[in-house]
Amino acid sequence: MSASLPPKRTHRTRKIIIKIFGIFSIALFILILVWQWDWFVPLINRKASAALGRDVSISHLHVSLGLRTAITVDDLKVAQPKEFESEKTDFASARSITVSVDVWRYLTGKGLSLTDIRLDTPKADIVSRLNGQNNYSFGSDHASSQKSSSSSTSSLPDIGNIEIQNADIRLALAKLKTDMHVFIHTTPPQKSNDGSLVVDAKGLYARQPITGHIVGGALLSLTHPDKPYPIDGRLSNGPTYITLKGTVDDPLHFKGTKLALHMAGPDMALLYALTGIPIPHTPSYSITGNLGYSSNAILFQNFVGRLGSSDLNGNISVKPDLKPPFVNANLHSHLVNLDDLAGFIGAKPSKNTKAVPPSKNILPDQKINVPKLNSINAHLTYHGDHIQNKSLPLDNIDTAFEIKDGSINLDHLNFAVGAGKITSQATFQPTTHQEFNTHFRLNVSQFPLSRIMPSTAMFKGHGVIGGHVTLTSRGNSVASLVANGDGGITLVLDQGGNVTALLPDLLGLKLGSAVLSALNIPNRSELSCLVADMPLQRGILNTHSLLIQTDTTRTTGKGSVNFRNDTIDYSVTTRSVHPQILSLPGAINITGPIANPTVLPGAEIIGRTAAAIGLGILFPPAALIPTIQLGVGKGSSCERAITEANVHPAAGIPAGNNTTHMSGTPGADNNHATHLSPSQIRHLWSKKLHHH
Repeated sequence: MSASLPPKRTHRTRKIIIKIFGIFSIALFILILVWQWDWFVPLINRKASAALGRDVSISHLHVSLGLRTAITVDDLKVAQPKEFESEKTDFASARSITVSVDVWRYLTGKGLSLTDIRLDTPKADIVSRLNGQNNYSFGSDHASSQKSSSSSTSSLPDIGNIEIQNADIRLALAKLKTDMHVFIHTTPPQKSNDGSLVVDAKGLYARQPITGHIVGGALLSLTHPDKPYPIDGRLSNGPTYITLKGTVDDPLHFKGTKLALHMAGPDMALLYALTGIPIPHTPSYSITGNLGYSSNAILFQNFVGRLGSSDLNGNISVKPDLKPPFVNANLHSHLVNLDDLAGFIGAKPSKNTKAVPPSKNILPDQKINVPKLNSINAHLTYHGDHIQNKSLPLDNIDTAFEIKDGSINLDHLNFAVGAGKITSQATFQPTTHQEFNTHFRLNVSQFPLSRIMPSTAMFKGHGVIGGHVTLTSRGNSVASLVANGDGGITLVLDQGGNVTALLPDLLGLKLGSAVLSALNIPNRSELSCLVADMPLQRGILNTHSLLIQTDTTRTTGKGSVNFRNDTIDYSVTTRSVHPQILSLPGAINITGPIANPTVLPGAEIIGRTAAAIGLGILFPPAALIPTIQLGVGKGSSCERAITEANVHPAAGIPAGNNTTHMSGTPGADNNHATHLSPSQIRHLWSKKLHHH
């Protein structure tokens, strides 16, 4: 049995405890009376400055304790980093920021809940320079990646009401040529809605004036997966106009959208600054479709609209998570004007074409401008049902190409022309100095001549054209590719109709008329056969075979066309098939610039003409003697030329049956003595193809 404490000691101990408790109570009471949360301000400023690597300050700290604790900081300022001290404003600031936390929910293990967030006059100054420096990077890349990784794996807190008043964010991004302000505020809930988020934009974006107005649902709605988030916005960037309206399902988890996107403007190339997708120059457009997204792609689906005078519809998907982003486009037109697609081959659409200084080059010398190829990889297919160009004898178009790592692979570009077709393939590998290593091949099969030469009083031909063009070169324009190229042209024209109408149209009115006049081919002569087999070597087009045969004459040619300096040095000789009077056989020389050549008779024809003039002075009837010559006979020059073109074609590909005449063609005279019949031509080509 233990002894109890004496009464005096017990009383003394009780008095000591009471005194200590009293002193503590008085001290606590005094502390409560004089307590200021601002005592923590210097500590917060030091910790925040050390964490961000720049000066951070708040002037006041307010804490309202309770089951729902509210924390408020006043006059928040985040200074610019040292490299950006010349900026006129702080990197970030706010008049006040208040965050309310449900402490009880957190203590009971139900997670972090921010019941109320209020931002009063927040401002930010986001700046990046051409050299890559920016004022919004904090700490090392490693720390940033760790922070990103940890934040991505942690769950977001429950967020209640968010209130933003008079937010102003300046974006000065040198590489994007942008200096604009984004103004943000929220509206309070009303009886019929939960409030809204309002965003306005004003300034310069991509050197173009930008204005925008977007109204979204309350920010709280973003965290409600079962409640679609509404969006209604419009944006003008220079002449480009965009609207977006609809709803987003569970936007934080990419569940789906019901958004209508409308875009309109004078040139789709201007969309690059807004979308990051390089598009060649186009005429004016207006397109509307459904904007959606999946887990890894942004989708623009079932869009319809106009591109210039062409209709356009299709689907486009973009995978922005890939490096570079991948674009897949399936496009279609019912009625297409090929002028509207000129930008896709480096030209400018006719309505956007600006006057350019005259060029001395006979071929287009505008640089092939396929913009920013390295910024995306892409696969595109396009089909146009009907081509409406009056100047181009084509029925429809079908193409597919790929862009990968800056290279272009044209799988096919095909045109239908009546019963014939034109097909082509090409590859373009970028090199230094913005040039392309190019391999190109074009095939023409059973192209009806009547599509080039509409039937008129002068022309009633029903011939067909076939052949090939090949080119291997390096350059950055059509002119430079041909001037540096190797390849060739193999072309055969069967039963071409009225040569008097044909040659001026094919060669150009000035040159064609001059050649016809010099060759002394009779008017309205029927073209039986034309063969051109011409290799291209280092930009110089030489001649293996050239034959123009009509029902009365046979013309052969030799020489070269130099595309390095756009000059021609060519000779053509005409003989009559039958004995004729007033025929002056001999060579015609075509020399000088291609654009304006000199056409002069050669030595043989000069001699005969001089003799005729001399005899005419002495005795007029004798002047006819030099002009009378025996015909060279029926011969087989056309047959030999076709055979030669198939055995050693300049393009490296036999013309073969690409020119096989369509059976039953009206106007074909199979019994004419001075040209091959369609059956003879088919026999020769079939025999040659079978031989190979």
